[in-house]
Amino acid sequence: MLRVAIQMDPIEAVNIASDTTFFLAMEAQQRGHPLWVYDFRTLALEDGSLTCRARPVVIRHVHGDHVTIGEEVRLDLGKDVDVILMRQDPPFDMAYVTATYLLETVHPQTLVVNDPAEVRSAPEKLFATRFEGVQPPTLISSDPVALVDFHERHGDVVLKPLHGAAGSGVVRLKAGDPNLEALIEIHMSGSRDPLVIQKFIPAVSKGDKRIILIDGEPVGAINRVPAEGQVRSNLRVGGTAAPVELTARDLEICAIIGPELKARGLLFVGIDVIGDYLTEINVTSPTGAVQLKEFTGIDAAAILWDVIEAKHVPGA
Repeated sequence: MLRVAIQMDPIEAVNIASDTTFFLAMEAQQRGHPLWVYDFRTLALEDGSLTCRARPVVIRHVHGDHVTIGEEVRLDLGKDVDVILMRQDPPFDMAYVTATYLLETVHPQTLVVNDPAEVRSAPEKLFATRFEGVQPPTLISSDPVALVDFHERHGDVVLKPLHGAAGSGVVRLKAGDPNLEALIEIHMSGSRDPLVIQKFIPAVSKGDKRIILIDGEPVGAINRVPAEGQVRSNLRVGGTAAPVELTARDLEICAIIGPELKARGLLFVGIDVIGDYLTEINVTSPTGAVQLKEFTGIDAAAILWDVIEAKHVPGA
């Protein structure tokens, strides 16, 4: 038995038909692991002890009645639990970063999935640039001159905020589009973060593949197809999920990045591949496991918990 605390957005509001966190929690409960949920804003570090205000839960796959919540308790995350799933959704802002610093005080004696220091060190759009030969032409910068120059050189491009998620703020600019400088100004008026500008990949019309890797190994993929005339394929903004097979190029990309993911303790990762190119490495709160199970029968939750349980063998 492992005592499991899940750092997540309110469990009462999850869509149990598609939510990966709920799917992971259900697998843990079926294995006999007791569950607590908590909001990262209740984390408290005092005299070297990290605690949170947590609620024990019993969950079930019943729409409208999917959770029973017990009385709130204060958990010592270094002593009272064995595993923490860090699953709150981005934005990857300073509050998110601070949560990783706090969780780092208990990891690895309490196993945090994913390793909080490595989550902090692997911003999802930036981390992908570490691997040569897998990305389309990409620039990350706050400099309007550099961004405009990239647009002029590459023509058809996609612009997106560096720390955005779920397709938020993603726009396509064709060659000669005069709106880039205005979009840069709008972004910079509300943020000091850089922007990502990337050569447009026409293959996105056929889908944006989400590949799930567990402990550095690919377990399967789903395809996310954008709505007609749209560039964003994220399920939260109108994309639809469809079954898909891993290609030789997909496996090549996984072989390039997988050893680094494993070495960093990034146990549950979702990468995005369009055509022959890697666009993002998602390490904060990857999704897609429910659809993968529905389409292929591959149970990423079961595979992940096998890995976690193996890591809790004494001396492992």
